[in-house]
Amino acid sequence: MTPVIALVGRPNVGKSTLFNRLTKSRDALVADWAGLTRDRKYGDGKMGDRPYIVVDTGGISGFEEGLDAEMAGQSFAAIDEADAVLFLLDAREGITSSDHMIAKMLREKGKSAWIVVNKTDGLNEEVVLADFFELGFPGDPIAIAASHNRGVRALIETVLEEFPEPEFTEEDEYDLNNIKFAVIGRPNVGKSTLVNRMLGEDRVVVFDHPGTTMDSIYIPYEREEQKYTIIDTAGVRRRKNISEAVEKFSIIKTLQAIQDANVAILVLDAQQGLVEQDLHMLSFILNAGRSLVIAVNKWDGMDPEDKDRMKSELDRRMDYLFEWTDFHFISAKHGSNVGHLYESLHSAFESAIVKWKTNRLTEILEGAIEQHQPPLVNGRRIKLRYAHQGGSNPPIIVVHGNQVEKLPGSYKKYLENTFRKVLKVRGTPIRFEFKSSANPYAPDNKGRKGQIKPRLNPKKTRRK
Repeated sequence: MTPVIALVGRPNVGKSTLFNRLTKSRDALVADWAGLTRDRKYGDGKMGDRPYIVVDTGGISGFEEGLDAEMAGQSFAAIDEADAVLFLLDAREGITSSDHMIAKMLREKGKSAWIVVNKTDGLNEEVVLADFFELGFPGDPIAIAASHNRGVRALIETVLEEFPEPEFTEEDEYDLNNIKFAVIGRPNVGKSTLVNRMLGEDRVVVFDHPGTTMDSIYIPYEREEQKYTIIDTAGVRRRKNISEAVEKFSIIKTLQAIQDANVAILVLDAQQGLVEQDLHMLSFILNAGRSLVIAVNKWDGMDPEDKDRMKSELDRRMDYLFEWTDFHFISAKHGSNVGHLYESLHSAFESAIVKWKTNRLTEILEGAIEQHQPPLVNGRRIKLRYAHQGGSNPPIIVVHGNQVEKLPGSYKKYLENTFRKVLKVRGTPIRFEFKSSANPYAPDNKGRKGQIKPRLNPKKTRRK
């Protein structure tokens, strides 16, 4: 299961800055998920091959009253769901009474936490860290400077060491005879009804009240000699409609289910139209690199005008998905078009785990260059030499060349469309990585310029 890391501390200690570093985003609101209080943000990060989820809680002083106390209580309740807690403190202000109060709350909850001392740039770390041992948490305090990205990598590596790496082989993860897919969507869009329809029985509680499912449910089953694992996730509603504390935790389970699945079915409500919450969940699915199928539910019984309005909205806000994602207009209650979802599931899953040979990818790259060459940069043509596959689920294509860091986004999009069309990839995003070839004439760390070895020098030395 993907570990969940919570950031906690009083205001202005650098939690949002650290959140941006851990999620590699520029804006702390990049994961402004529906169903959260205004002071909580969620995002996903990755260190090497290890994914994780970050929760940025609001600033807590420990002395809140009224509404602030309720919000602080919800932040600590969210921390209960976290696997790791990073307790941030300010190196320049030292330990305050608020820090002691937060430390007391963490100990009462029995949470093991890492003491992270931020804003240590320009300070003597040994002297600064000595003062923070008095908080009494196990382990040494960790010094970072989040604004300068110093010590952040070592911090996340230290935290992830506490969690065992998943034990599986590539064959286990991509077993064609066991497709794992998650049903994602807002409350009351018909997720559990769709799950029951696909299962052919009432395995999941269905009630005409949003928020019935409070946890992700894994259900293995078999259909036409093919094994599946369907994940029914909790819905995520608009933040102003959140009233029960337990529902606030459902977002973590949903994010973990997306990470754990091979394919995500995003369920939309045709009668209510497309809303921001749908786009937030879509963004997380794409960032996680998961294959995608769109199911527009409650299509039966709608007026032709309403159907045209919904299709127009999809064309306007999801037009970029029509190139590679299957859209199904279904009725989970009556079963209309539900069976076609399996065709898209198989297509998306197989596209996500396919393997291509290097010579095949290089041939496609050469053909794309022949049709449309890369642009000139400072009078020099960008050269793309060869391509190979760097991973699966989602497929990663690594392109080698020179000056690739100057390759414009429009040309990268052209390459993606070309590869997708030729390889017939559908239902999964494709990621490209561009790597520059080493320049033999580039200066080394000491400023010395490289030289061609004598045996590679085209000018032969005349014999005497």
